Amino acid sequence: MPTLQLVQDPEADALLEANPFALLVGMLLDQQIPMEVAFGGPKKIADRIGGFDARVIADYDAEEFAALCSQTPAIHRFPGSMAKRVQALAQVIVDEYGGDAAALWSDGADGKDVLRRLKALPGFGEQKAKIFLALLGKQYGVTPKGWRAAAGDYGKAGTHMSVADVLDAGSLQKVRTYKKEAKAKNKEAKAAKA
Repeated sequence: MPTLQLVQDPEADALLEANPFALLVGMLLDQQIPMEVAFGGPKKIADRIGGFDARVIADYDAEEFAALCSQTPAIHRFPGSMAKRVQALAQVIVDEYGGDAAALWSDGADGKDVLRRLKALPGFGEQKAKIFLALLGKQYGVTPKGWRAAAGDYGKAGTHMSVADVLDAGSLQKVRTYKKEAKAKNKEAKAAKA
């Protein structure tokens, strides 16, 4: 398995690589902020509470957890609402998967089942679930049967569409360019309809 370079910070990336729940939380935070900031969020939380465990986060006092997520540098531009989402995700992982995020994909389920499980998580819609499934398959060594098909375009080899395709600074830039172009096309399409 290659070393993850999603944050472009060795310590933060090492946490993501070693801790499936941290990787899941990074994906949860990946909206409305740069992806490397989002995936750096779990390291900030871990530094502030002394580790990164779904049970600890689920049981943390909600106000205290929101406060630690809001400390500078905050985990997100909306740290209060994201703290609630992180705790909600942690609670699901504890209640449904025994505190083990890897149980989402490690029981022999196929790509469609893993995608369904991901979409059932708080804060994970269709697109986020497909991107995460692609990230699991392309970089995390998790390749359930049919994962590429279930991940859709994000699962295709040789693309630079999402965090699943970030292997280094160069590929990060290619993903940024793709996202910028896709956003511009989407804006143009909306303007044409109006």
